[in-house]
Amino acid sequence: MSESLELQVGSALRQRGWTLALGESCTGGLVAHRITEVAGSSEYFLGGVVAYSNPVKHSLLQVAEQTLENYGAVSEETALQMARGARAVLGANVGLSVTGIAGPGGGTAEKPVGLTVLAVSTPEGDWIERHVWSGDRQANKQASAEAALQLLMRALSKQP
Repeated sequence: MSESLELQVGSALRQRGWTLALGESCTGGLVAHRITEVAGSSEYFLGGVVAYSNPVKHSLLQVAEQTLENYGAVSEETALQMARGARAVLGANVGLSVTGIAGPGGGTAEKPVGLTVLAVSTPEGDWIERHVWSGDRQANKQASAEAALQLLMRALSKQP
């Protein structure tokens, strides 16, 4: 039986002596929930911000208003600023963010339902991924949380 992704992330953070902060939007705290299912996660998980609205993304995660106006809440630029902001505001070594359109409404031709953008910011660099899921709201949230943890693990392994 293989070790869960959450345990792998915790082991990698412990090994490096790093801490983690989250900035979540469309997942509504699901990534934080998964991280905190691991006993002892308080050793490396500092906390997170569920920034569902643009004003909260700006005020709590330091996403520039101009970024939100020019690129929108679901964009590579916003995701990266959310990850960097979570890292800075919470004083962590690593910031992980998730922003997207879980559905069933809210999509456009350019940004369809299921679009999710993930970002990781570490002292060694930043990584961004874009996905388009085809499930219902719950499936899209689950897929986004899983992909975020996978990207985080690859970044911690320096193989994104």
